[in-house]
Amino acid sequence: MMRFYWLVLAVLAVWRVTHLLYAEDGPWKLLAKFRGRLGEGFLGGLLDCFYCLSLWIAAPFAFYLGESAGEQFLLWLALSGGASLLERTSRRPDEATYFEEEE
Repeated sequence: MMRFYWLVLAVLAVWRVTHLLYAEDGPWKLLAKFRGRLGEGFLGGLLDCFYCLSLWIAAPFAFYLGESAGEQFLLWLALSGGASLLERTSRRPDEATYFEEEE
């Protein structure tokens, strides 16, 4: 039971940190400025993709919680997958787009 508790806690933490870095401005818009400074390079592109970023955020959690290399690998994927599922279920549906043809 205690291991399930840590799994749920880790999934929520991975989602929270990933969402904070990916989509939130933060206090005094510090995170928005941080993302802007990273630009279009590898790190900037990483912060533009929730799913990619969640893999990187999940890695230290999996390393800390897993007891063997195989368990750490599976936990890494599970934590990222859990965070991705939370993101998909908590995201607002996209607004409908209206296009008007010109005459």
